[in-house]
Amino acid sequence: MGKSQRLMALDAFRGLTIAAMITVNTPGSWRHVYAPLLHSKWHGCTPTDLVFPFFLFAVGVAMFFAFGKFNHELNADAGKKILKRTVIIFGIGLLLNAFPFYHLKLENLRIMGVLQRIALAYGLGSLLCLALSKTRLLIVSGAMLFAYWGLVYFLGGDQPYSLEGNSTIAFDTAILGESHLFKGFGIPFDPEGLFSTLPAIVTVLLGYLTGSLISSSDRKMIVPGLLIFGVLGVIAGLIWNIGFPINKPIWSSSYVFYTAGLAQLVMAVMIFFIDILDYKKWAHPFLVFGMNPLFIFVLSVVWVKVIIYLVHFSDVSGKSITGYAWLYQNAFVSWAGPLNGSLFFALSHIIVYWLIVLYLYRKRIFIKI
Repeated sequence: MGKSQRLMALDAFRGLTIAAMITVNTPGSWRHVYAPLLHSKWHGCTPTDLVFPFFLFAVGVAMFFAFGKFNHELNADAGKKILKRTVIIFGIGLLLNAFPFYHLKLENLRIMGVLQRIALAYGLGSLLCLALSKTRLLIVSGAMLFAYWGLVYFLGGDQPYSLEGNSTIAFDTAILGESHLFKGFGIPFDPEGLFSTLPAIVTVLLGYLTGSLISSSDRKMIVPGLLIFGVLGVIAGLIWNIGFPINKPIWSSSYVFYTAGLAQLVMAVMIFFIDILDYKKWAHPFLVFGMNPLFIFVLSVVWVKVIIYLVHFSDVSGKSITGYAWLYQNAFVSWAGPLNGSLFFALSHIIVYWLIVLYLYRKRIFIKI
């Protein structure tokens, strides 16, 4: 396959991950969510736990094709482009954490987040990809995962893989400060923290190497190659799980292999149907999402924060409720019940966002950094 050729399935895969990310992040009520649409409480991997690593993997694949204009070499132009994108994406993530800005206390502002992790994984991963040969990139990837395993195990507490005992807390607290960490786990612990971004970088690197495999392979050999490496990745992850449990919050090394392997398998299936058999129509909605991923993700976060923090109504008892809760209760629970209503609430958002990106797609408007 020529390096200038780009498979439609790659953009559809990225769009699928964005659609899934918005779906799992926008239930009508977190108390009423189907189990597959929830993250694992700690160890383990649900379908929802695949979404973020799949997106980072897609970032890595896209990097390979994008860096063709730099001849896959690190130079001044490439360095400036990478630095600019990294800073802007990180900055957008920080602004999203601060939005809607009123009653903002900088001393308590969460520093890391989804976009911040994407920015750092992209930025540092890009430098490694352009500075190293593919062989050295493989060696460095393996070394990073084993080093991370060792650091988590030896620097952690009596239970180094537990929420309270994992060493990522101490590292992130020392660098960022306890008040700047995520509080959703009941203690200051950031699932998108600095320390656990190290193995997340490897997820991007594996995506980049997969992009190289796709680009250099004969069209007929792309799918078999992805299937082979995908199965090997899943097996490696499951074996490593014995010593270092598959865990999204700390982005364990076994989780990296397991999710990268599954990403390759899903990508193989999508390439087979979309680009080999030419069954493209079913993938068009995902392709539309995949052409403006950053824009639609930011829009989804801003919208949710607006109707939670800036829009309020009174319920039948006169109690003030958020616009988010009001919309869920009045537009969905009334006819679908709490559980299905929560799901339809999320799906309705997907439909609205899709109409927005469809308009942009038809106007050939692609918002990039």
